[in-house]
Amino acid sequence: MGKTSQHDTVRAHHRRSARDTRLRLLDAASELFAERGYERTTVRDIAARAGANQALLFRYFGSKKALFGEVMARGGQEQLRTTPAGQLFDVALRGMLAGGRTGGDRSLEVCLRSIGGSDEIADALRGLGEEYAEVLATLSPSDNGPLRADLALSWLLGIGLMRVVVGKEPLASADPDTVSALVAGALGNLLEGLPVDGSAEDGSAGDGSAEG
Repeated sequence: MGKTSQHDTVRAHHRRSARDTRLRLLDAASELFAERGYERTTVRDIAARAGANQALLFRYFGSKKALFGEVMARGGQEQLRTTPAGQLFDVALRGMLAGGRTGGDRSLEVCLRSIGGSDEIADALRGLGEEYAEVLATLSPSDNGPLRADLALSWLLGIGLMRVVVGKEPLASADPDTVSALVAGALGNLLEGLPVDGSAEDGSAGDGSAEG
């Protein structure tokens, strides 16, 4: 009986170790895909950052493409599941503006860095974008709600492109709270169901830019 108990303890340790290694690989892949994009991130780089062997990456995920898909699912899908529709744009925007400094979801950064990759990767990115747009479309009662949602999503990704990829100033170094407040002040004309919380401390969100 003692041998059985010892064997079970060893097996439990191995399972915990495998889970920890898998999570480290996912975290490392998320960081590198957000920093470099899919094409410029190698399996060797991911394994090195995770402090793991490349063979373990292939054992747990099968391929870099499959790992990419899981990174996107873990981040973007979790955000979609847990964020109320009225807060989704702001949460996604703030996460992208933070650039990983808060340890939050970096799926949109991964999207921006990986655009132009293989067809399979493009399909994964398109699928996630469609899911975000579907949620945003619920915020508009208009007949052209889906179009409004696509425009809002395009604005979101455009902000990320100019800040994260291009590094255009003054946007690149702007305070995330200021950017979010200015965007929220204008977004209400596009997504009528967006909550108005008056979060801009300096009142910039109410400077008349959202008046229609």
